[in-house]
Amino acid sequence: MATTATLPPGTAPIKPEFLLSFQALDVPDDDAAEGSSSHVNGRPEALSATGAEEPSKKLSGAQRKQLAKEERKQKRGANKGRRFQKVRDEVELCFRVASGKQCDFGAECKFTHDVSAYLTAKPRDTYFPSTEDILNEPPFVRLPDVEMEEGQAPRTSLDPNTTCPVFQRTGECKQGLKCRFLGNHARTREVGELELVVDEEKKAHVAASETEVNFIDGDTLRKIRTKKYPHPIADAYLQELKDAAIEGDKANSDKTEDEKADNVPEPTTEPQATPATGPESTTNGSSYLVPPAATATIDKLQDDTPDVPIRAVEKKRLHWKGKTYLAPLTTVGNLPFRRLCVDYGADITCGEMGLAMSFLQGSKEEWSLVRRHPSEGIFGMQIAGSKPQLLVPAAEIIGRECAGNLDFVDVNCGCPIDLVYKTGSGSALLDAAGRLGKIVVGMSKALGDIPVTVKLRTGVKDGRNTAHKLMPRLGPEWDVSAITLHGRTRQQRYTKLADWDYIKQCVQAVRAREEEEDLAPVPIFGGGDCFSSEDYWYKMENYDVDGIMIGRGALIKPWIFTEIKERREWDISARERLELIRKYADYGLNHFGSDTAGVNTTRRYLCEALSFQYRYIPIGLLERIPAKINERAPAYRGRDDLETLLASADSRDWVKISEMFLGPAPESWTFTPKHKSNAYGTEESQG
Repeated sequence: MATTATLPPGTAPIKPEFLLSFQALDVPDDDAAEGSSSHVNGRPEALSATGAEEPSKKLSGAQRKQLAKEERKQKRGANKGRRFQKVRDEVELCFRVASGKQCDFGAECKFTHDVSAYLTAKPRDTYFPSTEDILNEPPFVRLPDVEMEEGQAPRTSLDPNTTCPVFQRTGECKQGLKCRFLGNHARTREVGELELVVDEEKKAHVAASETEVNFIDGDTLRKIRTKKYPHPIADAYLQELKDAAIEGDKANSDKTEDEKADNVPEPTTEPQATPATGPESTTNGSSYLVPPAATATIDKLQDDTPDVPIRAVEKKRLHWKGKTYLAPLTTVGNLPFRRLCVDYGADITCGEMGLAMSFLQGSKEEWSLVRRHPSEGIFGMQIAGSKPQLLVPAAEIIGRECAGNLDFVDVNCGCPIDLVYKTGSGSALLDAAGRLGKIVVGMSKALGDIPVTVKLRTGVKDGRNTAHKLMPRLGPEWDVSAITLHGRTRQQRYTKLADWDYIKQCVQAVRAREEEEDLAPVPIFGGGDCFSSEDYWYKMENYDVDGIMIGRGALIKPWIFTEIKERREWDISARERLELIRKYADYGLNHFGSDTAGVNTTRRYLCEALSFQYRYIPIGLLERIPAKINERAPAYRGRDDLETLLASADSRDWVKISEMFLGPAPESWTFTPKHKSNAYGTEESQG
């Protein structure tokens, strides 16, 4: 019998009886956890001319080996430029008519008002299974038989056996007749017309617990888009920076070259006052004079603006010590996934990274990133940008629109992807301390009592860690309320292990300054490679952090928060994992909608989630626990057929799993995995 001793280094130690092959599976590049990137670890995107252009030429052994190597490279890396087209109904019914209302456009509406024609063309309702319908054996989900005459299609698209996840949770389905689970909340009148059902008692009872907040209406987005939305605090602060720069240039012009080199201005929480041109403001404890252009706007907002602006000492304190924190994750860290992690014990959640420029352009998609579910006890949003002119006005608008429903705003100083870095955003700010200080000070003023936090990496280039110099300044000088440090440089991405010894050094540097200046300590969270309860508590006890931000660990096994809270390693069953997937589908339909477009948007993000979850290796299959996040799995079989299916790296199997809860994928729908190896011979896996 083969032993794990024969496995190559870095391979997970799976028990010999479960091994199918000693060849380790190709694990995706984890830059995907922070969004798509044009960087593919230097791997060539196309085969070299040798061999590729001359297939008939006889090759030597060395050439064949080189060609095989190039072919393997071709199958690795990310699928760039992924696009997901929204799938719509074959016959599109007017949304207002579908909701039982009158359409304002009447005959000029571009959508049909013919309910009968719509229902005739509409596919039969999808059946959404309950937890009792989940099986350990194929087909893994029990579906009811559809009764119909031999050789005949069902007479109606309605399936009275199904349940609508939205209706079941809220007592009302806003998709109305467009819902793909319509049979649960529609009944036929005597005249043959459909009547939508509303459970008023449930609707009233669950309104507060199920209704998402931080919705931005169309009129507000239009004002932002047309630059008519007022942000007087940001305007005043930016004018202050501009005037200070002019004064600095004027003073610099009279100095010698040596004096200029010594005169490097640094941002402070109390910038220089501008000439007396308007009323004084004391936002966050710093006195400065408001430019005349902003005065009229401020007067108009007096009803909504506190008489005495918030001072720095009045910022909400963040008491986060010992709490579990789900990292902000682009694409995969959406609201349904965050809800799932909250169910399993996440205390702090943060929305996906949004771009300041897109917020100021009034992008509907970008503003959807601030949406919050009531179950998220401590919720923040993350923003990225390169300069105060973008981040400070965006922060002021966010603070006003999300007042009372936002616990913190996080500034991204750690994103390593090229698209962000090359604009001067993300981890590029690590090498621009002066600019970062101006950004954070301005955002803190603009956000009132909402705290500003910062997420950063150890530095930009390997061997040049700089966080120990930057972090001690964040709280005392720039009013940052919490800090998160990922233990890798930007250049390192996710290669090699996180440097937790350096994280400890940075924490000690911050605490030393706080003690020296008698300041209240700010929460500091570390991050990197945490994948088990044992590892979490070891790091908590040995590296002086107040908590650990968990990203990839939660993507691969969302139940890691339960393991941490209960201080155990959970040998979760395949059935329990499929129940988790069902819950994700439930939350996705409630968030994205239960119509055709919403169902397939949910399907897309469910497949994205499965692109991480398949990498979980069940504890019962390992010779040594806990597992390590960077270990590759050799080809193996599970303890039952369902566990084997959930371990599949083929994206076509992820689509099959989605169909258990969301019905057959439309012929026009495709899912392109982030990693080429998951496509198995095709760039796009057909749904």
